[in-house]
Formats: sequence, structure tokens, C-alpha cells
Amino acid sequence: MEPIVRAVDVGFGNTKFITGGSRPSDFRCQSFPSRAYPSPRDPAKALGSEGRKTYAIPIGGLFYEVGPDVMLAADAFRATEIHGDYIETPQYLALARGALRMMRLETIDLLVVGLPVAQFAARKTQLEKLMTGRHDLGGGKSVTVHKALAMAQPHGALIDYATQHERVEAMEQELSLVIDPGSRTFDWLVARGMKLAHKQSFSVDRGVSNILQLIADDISQEIGQPYTNFEAIDVALRSGKGMTVFQRSYNPARLKPMVDIIAKDAVAAMMRRIGGAYNIQHVILVGGGAFLFRKAVKQAFSSHQILEVKEPMFANVRGYQIAGQNYLASLPGGWTRPKTTGGEGA
Repeated sequence: MEPIVRAVDVGFGNTKFITGGSRPSDFRCQSFPSRAYPSPRDPAKALGSEGRKTYAIPIGGLFYEVGPDVMLAADAFRATEIHGDYIETPQYLALARGALRMMRLETIDLLVVGLPVAQFAARKTQLEKLMTGRHDLGGGKSVTVHKALAMAQPHGALIDYATQHERVEAMEQELSLVIDPGSRTFDWLVARGMKLAHKQSFSVDRGVSNILQLIADDISQEIGQPYTNFEAIDVALRSGKGMTVFQRSYNPARLKPMVDIIAKDAVAAMMRRIGGAYNIQHVILVGGGAFLFRKAVKQAFSSHQILEVKEPMFANVRGYQIAGQNYLASLPGGWTRPKTTGGEGA
């Protein structure tokens, strides 16, 4: 029996995961917003929840509603997002289990997950322990994860880039920089070949959410009350179109100079950490926020070609899947599924 490998990347903005596919060219990727709405009762049984694609994940006596249609469950008082404590929050576990629920599996031999670069060394073992064992997915569903492997998030993107371009061996002695602007953090990773240079790799809290908050604050001043529809701002920025607020037009593009300052601050923090750029052969830009930071990256690396991948939001999770498959294939004698497993990862 072929071992089952799956990958999940719980980001501050979106949770990405692999539902199937044996080769990088046919990986099936999905995502949903990284939002979890707690309730004392199972919202799947509540009036009005029929028809929306969400799942109620039981954790610690509460039910956390997650999934593609989670915004239909939103209210201002129960809105909860994962924050700096990250993997220690019930929201993180709910999001990860929501992804597992959507995979429709009862057993996973190896689950590959990710961490921001700044948290990787300190929390790798903790996250692997959390994700190993039996997980209650709600609705009478569960999955058993026999082994978990944690990676630094941009490391997945590096593997994905090298695989897409068939350059794994060619890059073995070359220095690469992977830049991953996410929702909350701006991550970067320096590596020789596929091996990380930990002292030059790090994260700062300068992500897409800072830009969305900046624009939301400006809208709030204009309308005279708090504005919190970050999703509408995000759509406007990605489409390049204006917004309608209280039947009036608002164009986020007018704050572009301020957006550029946030992006430059993040890139400057990275440059201080990595030192000179002359030794770097590959500058790879990935992540859902790449479009907002592209200009600042190009200015910092004016002598380099900025490399990108297809569907950059899924670069990390595709790389996790490749790494997981390679890991099991490299084991002497192959992978043997244990007869027993540890306790529930909660």
C-alpha cells in the first residue's frame, strides 16, 4: 500500500492544503480564510447554517466553525484570528483540522506543516507533536496522523520553485533567497541548495494585514465610524478597482505612497539581516501578498531578476508535499505504517 502524504499550511490570512495528486504537476490545492468562529453549540445544527460550506470542529468544549464559506458565519463579536502565539491557539488547531476534514481521509501516514521562519526552531517539535495522533474532525469524522513533519514556510516555496523549473541539482551549490509576504508576517529564507542558512533567515510583523489596516483606518476617518471589511479592501487591491462604501466610491490606490513605505520597511529589515546581496543567485518571490511587495523587492535587488512561481499562494504547501513524499521515499526499507499511534493531538 502506498503511504498517504498530505500537506497543510495554516497562514494568518489563508489555510492552504493538498487534497490529492501523486506528482507536482497534478497536486490538487485548496484554501479557505484563516478565520474560526467559536460557538457553545454545533453551528451545523443551527437554523440558517444550511447550505454553507463550513465545518464545526470540536475543541475544548466549544465548536469552531471554519471553511470556505466561513464569512457567512461572521459577526463582530466572535471574530477570531490566529495571532502571535500561533500554534498554541485553539483557532490554529481548528483551521488545521478543517483542512484535514476536507481531505476526506481516515489515515495519513505523513502530514507536513509549516511555521513562520522566526518561530521555526523554537516550535518545530511542539507543532509536530500537536499534529500527530487522532484528530476529532466533528460530525462523527476523525483522522489519524501517524507522523508529522514541520518545515519553515518559505522552505516549501524554495522546493516548489526548484521542482517546477527542474533545477534541484543545478541549485545545489547556489545561494537562494525566498521572500514570502504573508498576511501578518514578512518571511524570508536564505539557503544553499535546499539547506537553510538559519542565521540569515527570519520574519518581521510587516504583512498584508498592516496594509489593509492602514486603508481601513483611512476609510474609518472618511466615514466617521470604524470600518473593518478587510476582505473588500483586499479584493480592491488585487483587482485594481475602487470600492463602494455607504454608496460612495473609495479608491485605495490613493494610499499607494503609504503602502510603499510599509513594503520598504519590511524589505529593509530583511536586507539588514541577510547582508550583501551580491552572493545571491536566485531571488524568489512567493506568497499571497507578493503583488504588494514586488516593487520594493525589485528596488532592493535592482541587479537581479526577480523569480516567481505559478499560483504563488500555494507555493509553500506544494513544496511541503514534495518534501514529504521525498522523505518517505528516502527511508531505508521504505515506510511501514505503525500498528498503534499516540494520543489525540489536542
